[in-house]
Order: sequence, then C-alpha cells, then structure tokens
Amino acid sequence: MTTVAFTPGTEARFVLARHVADAVLFEGYVLYPYRASAAKNRLRWQFGVLVPPSWSAAAEEHDFQLTECLMEPRTGAQLAVEVRFLRAQRRTVEELREDGTFAPTGELRLADRVLVPWDEGVEERVTLTVPVADLRGDGTALPFTRPAAEEAEEVTDPDGRVLGRLVRRREEISGTLRISAAELDGPYRVERLTVTVENTSAWTAEPDTDRHAALPYSLVATHTLLRLDGGSFLSMTDPPEWAKGAVAACRNLHTWPVLAGEPGRDDLMLSSPIILEDHPAIAPESPGALYDATEIDEILALRTAALTDEEKREARGTDARAAAVIELADTMPPEVLERLHGAVRSLQSVTGPPTPAGDILEPETPWWDPGGDTGVDPGSDHVLVDGREVRAGSRVVLRPRLRRTDAQDLFLDGRTALVEAVLHDVDGGVHVAVTVEDDPGADIRREQGRFLYFQPDEVEPLEDE
Repeated sequence: MTTVAFTPGTEARFVLARHVADAVLFEGYVLYPYRASAAKNRLRWQFGVLVPPSWSAAAEEHDFQLTECLMEPRTGAQLAVEVRFLRAQRRTVEELREDGTFAPTGELRLADRVLVPWDEGVEERVTLTVPVADLRGDGTALPFTRPAAEEAEEVTDPDGRVLGRLVRRREEISGTLRISAAELDGPYRVERLTVTVENTSAWTAEPDTDRHAALPYSLVATHTLLRLDGGSFLSMTDPPEWAKGAVAACRNLHTWPVLAGEPGRDDLMLSSPIILEDHPAIAPESPGALYDATEIDEILALRTAALTDEEKREARGTDARAAAVIELADTMPPEVLERLHGAVRSLQSVTGPPTPAGDILEPETPWWDPGGDTGVDPGSDHVLVDGREVRAGSRVVLRPRLRRTDAQDLFLDGRTALVEAVLHDVDGGVHVAVTVEDDPGADIRREQGRFLYFQPDEVEPLEDE
C-alpha cells in the first residue's frame, strides 16, 4: 500500500478519465452570469458534498459516500484509487488605509475587475495503490488530513501602487478512505469492491451554525477513480445477464459507479455524485469549461458575450475560472461558435463520419423522405387501444404513470386530451400526439405543432367516443 505517484500506465489511464472527472469536479462551480452577486451563485456546492459529522447530524446532509461495484481481477492485480474533491478556500478582500493598515471591505474596484469576497475551490487528491489480494477481509483504511493555511496576495494598480490585498484561508479537514473486497459465490471469479470516503473533520457545529460555516470543513464534489492493472470491472448499468443479481445486491449511497475511458475497455471506473452513463465523454464541440451544464453551451457563450462591461468586470473579479469564461466568450472564433449549434451523432451511421473540417457528409439520398412515403398519414392513421380505434379527433385519458419516465407525468395522469395525430417512427414504434383539453395554450400548441407524445398503452379511450 502506498500513497506515492501512480505508475506511468495507471497515470496515463487516469489522465483519460479525468477529462470527464474534471467536469464532475467543477459542475456548478460558478453559474451564469458568473458574478458573485447573482442569486444562484449565493447557494453553492450542491454535488458530492461530504460535510463534517457534526453538521451531518444537524442538517441531515451526508458525511460519507459508499461505492460498491463488481470486478474480475486477475491473479496479482493491483487496484489504483484516486479520490478527488475541492476544498472551499474562503477569500476575503481588504483595502489599504491611509495609516498603512488593511481593513476588510465588500469590494475593491480596479480598472479591469471588481474584487469581492468569494469561496474559491482548491483541488485535492488522495491516492492509493494496493494489491487486490490485500483487500479481502477487513481491507485497508487510509486516513488523510489537509492542514489549515492562510495566504495574502497584494492587489496593485497598473503603476504598481498597492491598493489592498486578498486573504485566503483554508481550514483543516480530515477524512478516511476505506477499501475492501469480497469474493462472491458462483462459478465466476467475481469480487464485490467496496469503497467508502468519509469526512472525519473534528469541527463542531454550534446550534445556530449555518451551512456557509460548515463548507470550509467539507469535501466538495467528491468522486472516486478506480483502475485495475489486471482484470476488468463489470458495468453496473448494463451488466451481463449472469451478474444482474449480484449488481442489484450492491449498495451505492450518494454516488454511482460507471465504466470510464474509451468504449471497449473496462479497466477504469468513475464513481460520481452526478448520474452518468458508461464511458461518459466531453463533446468534441465543447469550447472549454463553462461550469453551468444545466444550460446549452451555445446559449451560454452568446449570453456571456452579451454581458455589459460592468458585469464582465465583476465576473472577472469573482473568480479566476469565471474570468476565463469571460475571455473564452469574448475571443471565441465564429467557426467555433457555429460548431456549438448542435450535432446529431446517431445519424453518422447514415451520413458517414465527419470530414476533417468538421462538416457532415451529405448522403446521396435522404435517409427518409416524408413526402415520398405514402404508407403513413398522421392525420388519418389509427392505433388499436383496448380493441378500439384511436385516431386524430379521438378523446383519451392520459395514464403516463405506467412508465414513470418524466416527473411532469404526475401532473398529467388522469387528464383528458384530444388526439391530434397518430405517428409511426422508422423503428416501428407508434406515438399518439395529443393536446390537453383544459390547457389554455392548446390552440397555440396546435398551430405550432408542439404536442405531447404518449405510447398507446399510456392512453385510455373515453367511453363516449
């Protein structure tokens, strides 16, 4: 067991996985419009936050993550583990007084930016390499501590005259990484790997302590990278048939493991507090980190470029990463911005691979010509539901609860709707397009062709039809 640097092979594999892990680490770090004064930037750190035990008991937040996954290690295999998280570094702003002393201030206005108090994120890593054979039984535990520290940075004007300073303070945090493995019964050599990351910081929350006070002692955006140098991990999302029972028995609390790295390889696992699919990847069109994945990159870039000069000054002073976003939006070439408009990768099997310039090759003939396909007519086609024909003009009751695919279904269950069309897709599926009868915007939706779509077993024909 060691905490020294990984072998070149393991480090190269982790470098690949970190492309996605970085997005997990900084998801929601600073949101558009990238200013500290924006309301949505006042409640931060929402994903993978492991708070101190004293705050966990008081606020019902979590002080640990538990990951369980299945692996098939070869004899003599070693497991490399990297836990990554952010520390909330509290930055305060001080101005220089006439008497030569510094005093706290709410803002310090400079020519190119406005400096304000802010919590910066400092990346931390806990690394471990251990033979898989040593993990059986009680496994191993690695305590870790990051000491408190304070730094001061002078702020000067273009002439070098000191105007104030930034004081950055990090509090002491501690935690424990626990890893164990257990062989499962059965004909296959499969082991269940258990990884627990705990915040064990001794900081004590007072009765009136708020979350803001607990964050400097928390592990933020915590996630774990795992790599086997011999053997493989099993997909927890799409396991082989023989492993489904063992996968279902695994416990994953406040995190979820997925295969990482390029498709076709299974030596890497990323356990993330954000739900991902196997082999997640950053879109090649992405121009850089924008931190606000709840928005579309194209919209973010356009809206960021449209901020006023004063808004941009405040964003630049909020955080170095926010300043980088402003610079990215202001200097983005038109061809890069155009590339953000969208890509339909599922059509590449028909249209062919992208050209070196990034353009999609056009096929000689359309993959489907609606005007040339006389076998379907959404306006007159019908589908049988409980032995009754449902077509455009039919009235139905919506029963989307059968599939539970969308939270909005809760509001539509039991509502009556008018069928606008019955559509057939190229895969043989049937979809019923409807407008809700008591929707005041139904006429507008109808004019624009913006319907709600359900499958036949999600609707019931009304008796009077």
